[in-house]
Amino acid sequence: MKPKYKGKDQLTGPTFSFLIEHNSGKRLLFDLGIRKDADNMAPTIVHSFKSKGWTVKAEKNTADILQEAGFDIQGGAIDAVIYSHHHFDHVGDMTTFSPSTQLIVGPGFKEAHLPAYPINKESPNLQSDFENRDVREVDIATEGAGLKIGRFNAYDYFGDGSFYLLDTPGHAQGHVCALARTTAPLDAPATFVMMGGDACHHAGEFRPSQYQPLPTEVSPSPESLPQPICPGHLLQDVHCNKSANQPYYEVTESFCYDLQQCHSTVEGLQEFDASDDILLIIAHDASLLGALDFFPDSLNHWREKDLDAKTRWRFLGDFSEAVGRQ
Repeated sequence: MKPKYKGKDQLTGPTFSFLIEHNSGKRLLFDLGIRKDADNMAPTIVHSFKSKGWTVKAEKNTADILQEAGFDIQGGAIDAVIYSHHHFDHVGDMTTFSPSTQLIVGPGFKEAHLPAYPINKESPNLQSDFENRDVREVDIATEGAGLKIGRFNAYDYFGDGSFYLLDTPGHAQGHVCALARTTAPLDAPATFVMMGGDACHHAGEFRPSQYQPLPTEVSPSPESLPQPICPGHLLQDVHCNKSANQPYYEVTESFCYDLQQCHSTVEGLQEFDASDDILLIIAHDASLLGALDFFPDSLNHWREKDLDAKTRWRFLGDFSEAVGRQ
């Protein structure tokens, strides 16, 4: 990430997987996180993270967690898995799911990323994850019939306004986000959870913004900051531009496929983040650990619990050392 801040010079965090249950009984997974046997990933990616000194660890596969909760995974309890994109920390291990479980990928995915290893020796993906199952590439612009939500082309997956795939290019070819409704069809206002994948990697890449400026008082104060209520000017002084309405970080060239598209996608996230009816969760936001309701609990009641307001500025705790040195 850039620029660098004192005490925060690298990204560490989780990688989230989401279970979506539709009132028809169908179940989807958005992303699978990291597979527990990381050394069995494609050789090129294993060499890459070992050479960089990255620590990659998962105690269980997503399928294991669901199986332990009573889901018949090999019996087809999951109708489809959606990849936000092809990177190793999102694709998990598809072989742990029934062959009847469809795999859904974004626009341009197949041409860019298939075939995988060992057919393509340099691929970071495994061909075994795609073989003997239906791999459906959704052309969101065409299948969505021109539907847009915000600036993004959108596809109404169930046709009832409950779950959308969003074409969010930039980080990787075929990258998609998802938008799930968390209130009943006739409830007003509608509330949603937006699954941001790797549209960006840290909340400081889209916050603060012109829509959500840094408040004069950050309450509750992030746990790593000493005051129960933190004056906003302390955190504004840390900002590289001393700004209250520009993000702390910029997208880096090394973490995206198309920098211009990635900037546009991040700006689109800011527009979603402006809504009080949308809880935006990017895949690696460590500040949400211990704050959101995680499986087997549901996120459907995030609005009643005011989780958006309670979590919005938690990422600022990453700058506690920088604040302390002012």
